[in-house]
Amino acid sequence: MNTPDAVAFWDGVYADRPTDRDPRPNGRLAETVADLPPGDVLDLGCGNGGDALWLARRGWHVTAVDISAVAVDRLADLARSLDLDDRIVAERHDLHESFPSGRFDLICAHYLHTPFGLDRAMVLRVAAYALRLGGRLLVVDHGSTAPWSWNRDPDARYPTPQEVAADIDLDPAAWMVERADSPRRIATGPDGRTAEVTDHVLLIRRTG
Repeated sequence: MNTPDAVAFWDGVYADRPTDRDPRPNGRLAETVADLPPGDVLDLGCGNGGDALWLARRGWHVTAVDISAVAVDRLADLARSLDLDDRIVAERHDLHESFPSGRFDLICAHYLHTPFGLDRAMVLRVAAYALRLGGRLLVVDHGSTAPWSWNRDPDARYPTPQEVAADIDLDPAAWMVERADSPRRIATGPDGRTAEVTDHVLLIRRTG
């Protein structure tokens, strides 16, 4: 992986977007986590910070990471301005090279896609091992290409949740797949356009 190129790319993506003072959480996170008791959560690829802020407002202690210093700094500033900095720690990590320390009750990875080389299976396997007993790993991937996506490859193929689970290759005696499906939804892009898209949702719980 060419880390300087990846950092420059993602810093550019976020620098080109105006700061969202009230970013919304991902809907798949809200529907999955709403009834869980709060604990320690790791947000992999925090982006604009909508998930981290939503979780912190509901009592979770959040470690939020991104490869982009622009994204991380914006989230830290937002957390301070909203008096949530006691619940959110924002850290820059290139997950190809480093992983946050700690043990977590929930780890979420929403749309952890990149045009640069990243061993996602390795990252998600490390994440699964960072769960406490009973903790959950939520992986939400793109299942289709949105009109505003940076990935305009017409031949792009999106692995199914079952394929993602197989790639992570966890021992079924210690981790259980609780959800693996491909729901559709109406999404809104950065420019306000809407389109129907497919999500690939995988939820794994550590059982032993």
